[in-house]
Parts: sequence; structure tokens; C-alpha cells
Amino acid sequence: MMGEQKAHTLTLEAGGAAADFSKGSIFFVGTATVILRYAGFTILTDPNFLHAGDHVHLGYGLTAERLTNPALEIEQLPPLDFVVLSHYHGDHFDRIAEERLRKDVPVVTTEHAAGELKDKGFTATIALDTWDSVAVEKGGARVRVTSMPGRHGPPIVEKFLPPVMGSMLEFDPGAGRAALRLYITGDTLVFDDLNEIPKRYPDIDLGLFHLGGTTIMGILLTMDAEQGVEAVKIINPKKVIPIHYNDYEVFKSPLEDFRAAAEAAGLSERMIYLSHGETYEFEVPAARWQQGATP
Repeated sequence: MMGEQKAHTLTLEAGGAAADFSKGSIFFVGTATVILRYAGFTILTDPNFLHAGDHVHLGYGLTAERLTNPALEIEQLPPLDFVVLSHYHGDHFDRIAEERLRKDVPVVTTEHAAGELKDKGFTATIALDTWDSVAVEKGGARVRVTSMPGRHGPPIVEKFLPPVMGSMLEFDPGAGRAALRLYITGDTLVFDDLNEIPKRYPDIDLGLFHLGGTTIMGILLTMDAEQGVEAVKIINPKKVIPIHYNDYEVFKSPLEDFRAAAEAAGLSERMIYLSHGETYEFEVPAARWQQGATP
């Protein structure tokens, strides 16, 4: 049984310019790392800045080699408002992030990851259990980040893996409705609890789907092409950006497989395919964010 859901509030210093709810962008750094800019917020996900040939430790003596380079170096990041971290694994929060990110940058993540990061000197972690949320306020804008269900492996190995969460980001212009609703899967497989998400959030604008088909010792730990398509059908976002693919040797399901599976399922028109270093720019209709507008 779930305990009482918790709601936190984080207030940031207002920026100089008024929040712009009319447009935003997503820059793909690589792996599950993106920079989201919208409504005056600059948000980083799952910071991974290792280079091709570097190795990450996955626990229990297991390592994985990175095959790609990030689209930018960590020193090139813009000023960040906060970080959303799906779980504490080396390909999601690597040693470069541990060494070079500001120790006071807020990090919204799992209880487990928050504890690990506190031990590394990070002072502004916000720990969420499933369905808990934090409202981040900045000037006249607010984004609510809610922890979504996630499972990083089949039950037989789940206890050996760090707990993982998906995230729902709802940007609130104060008009009584979300101007933009963005879902991030986290490193999850398809499992029953995902079906609760569209029941609670039937109108999702954009989804970032962690794919790759991570396979270690023959066990699937992240969604492959088939599961990715199934998850898109379950969650039902208007647009989908696949991320977390082709970056590590343990990623066994290439993006090309997902593209083919999505086409076969009639989902091609929803897909936005970004290469490392590419930006998706989006516009949000005025009816979603202007006071008094008719949705």
C-alpha cells in the first residue's frame, strides 16, 4: 500500500525576464541527458558527460563502456534551475557531474539517489516516492514535478538495482490548467503500474522515452523497441522523443529498431528523432496559458 503522498515546494530566485509560456526547446546532449528550456526554467535531466571509451560502474563489479561523446561539455551548460534525476547509476549521474555540478543545485530524484548525492556533498536534493511531487516556483511561473512509477528490471533482479522513477512535469501559468505536460519514463520496463499514468494524466503533450534495450547477463533492464512502442501506446503522449539509445555497449536495441517498430505500429507521426546536439523547438497555443483564454 502506498503511504500518504507528499507535496514539497521549492522557491527559486526570479529571473530578469518574464516567463515565456509560448515556446520552449529541448536540446539532446546524449544518453538520457537533455536541457529543457520553458516558462523561464532551465532544467537538466540525468547528467552524463563521459566520453567515448570511458567506463561507468553499474554495481556488483559490472561496467559499461560509452560509445559516443556528449554534445557539449559540462562546463558549457547554461545556468540551471534544477536537475531531474531518474536514478543513481553511472550513466545517469556520472563522476563528472559529481565533481563539477554546483553542489547547491536542486536535484529532484528518488530517496535512494538523494541519499547517495548527500554523501557526495549535494545540499539541495528533493526526494520523492511514487506520486509525490514538488512545486518549483520562479517569478510568476511554476512547474510541478511528480514522481511516476518505474521498474528498472524484472522482479528477480530488481532488488539488485537502484530504485528508479519516471517524472511528470506540469508547467502552470496560473490559468488554472497546465500549459505544458511533459513525461519522462526514466529507466523503466513496461509493467502494470504504468497503466495508472494515463488515468491520472490523460492529456500529455510530450514524452521522453528511455530506450536502448539495456541488457546485462541476458536480462533486459530498459525498454527495447517492442516495449518502447507498447509504452507509447499505454502513455499516449501527443509527441515522443526517444532518448537513451546507442550510447553504451550494453544498449542492445538500436534506435533504428524502434523507428521501424513505431512505423509498423502507425506511430511515426508522433515521433521526433533527435541526434546528439540537435534541438526540438516547440510552440504552445495561447489558449493553454493566457489568462481568460478559452482552451
